[in-house]
Amino acid sequence: MAEFFYEYGLFFLKALTFVIAVVAIIAAIVSAAMRGRESGGGEGEGHIEIKKYNENLEDMQEALSFSLMEPEERKQAEKDKKAADKAEKKAARKAAKMARKQRGSGETKLVETTRKRLYVMDFDGDIRASEVEKLRREITAVLTTATPEDEVLVRLESGGGMVTSYGLAASQLDRIRDKKVPLTICVDKVAASGGYMMACVADKLVAAPFAVLGSIGVVAQIPNFHRLLKELNIDFEMLTAGKYKRTLTVFGENTEEGRQKFIEDIERIHTQFKAYVSKRRPSLDIDAVATGEIWSGQDTLDLNLADHLSTSDQYLIDACEEREVLIISYKVRKGLMERFSIGVQSTVDGVLLKWFDRLMKSRFSIG
Repeated sequence: MAEFFYEYGLFFLKALTFVIAVVAIIAAIVSAAMRGRESGGGEGEGHIEIKKYNENLEDMQEALSFSLMEPEERKQAEKDKKAADKAEKKAARKAAKMARKQRGSGETKLVETTRKRLYVMDFDGDIRASEVEKLRREITAVLTTATPEDEVLVRLESGGGMVTSYGLAASQLDRIRDKKVPLTICVDKVAASGGYMMACVADKLVAAPFAVLGSIGVVAQIPNFHRLLKELNIDFEMLTAGKYKRTLTVFGENTEEGRQKFIEDIERIHTQFKAYVSKRRPSLDIDAVATGEIWSGQDTLDLNLADHLSTSDQYLIDACEEREVLIISYKVRKGLMERFSIGVQSTVDGVLLKWFDRLMKSRFSIG
């Protein structure tokens, strides 16, 4: 029996190694293909998708209401709903036809066919703010039609990251304010550091009761292997032109002068960060909050880091009473090989996580 389990375990490890190798090869091929597309600058790689949140909400409400009715009552309600939908479509076609006729005759007064709109976008930030490309395309699309009577809502989640990347992301949001379109940002979990740099651009900043905001600071860290290389008798040479071209290095010997210059650099960035936040939220006591600390709940209101406590879900539901709520997203077209590799990778990840979970439960079980 022991020999059987040994053989089975050996076979499983071989199979797992083979699967991981296949996934790695596919990932490398897909990565190379994507780099090739990026180098070609393909502007037409994706498209804008629009979902009407009001309709989704109404569908959920109707589904629940119908499920609570008696069969005969439900049948009549469904019949009335179809008649109402038909009448609504007819009225919309009539209004659109009248609007076209007015434009053709040169009249300036147009029939109002839609309510004011709320355009909704999502930004889920990583260290490199990778979604900034998606965000800029969505904002460009929205600004082609949005007016100061409309509103833009960004559901933002980010713990921050690279200064340049998040600076660009915040600048994209500034485009909305520059066009005088009201901007609301909702934070359900976290908007810290670079994430808060983006959040502070909002005309109205809404945070969930336990969302974390703040961390207005700058951090930089770098390992140094100089002593290890010295013990191994390995020389490291770095040639630069310019006194402060490289202040701290990974392999060379760092100097106190270099450290002080590096600190000056991050202090300068911190000053710029504080100035950026202060300009967009002048009610903030910037010196009190720009300490790198984080806050949540009522503290965010007391410190003027946020304007209102609520979840983004409730904000959207409330907005449906007055506005047409549109979910805007930029979707990148994925090739067959890319979709296949993502599917394989997801499957392998699922198997590995499942086995890891079983292993941890067997090692740390109670009783």
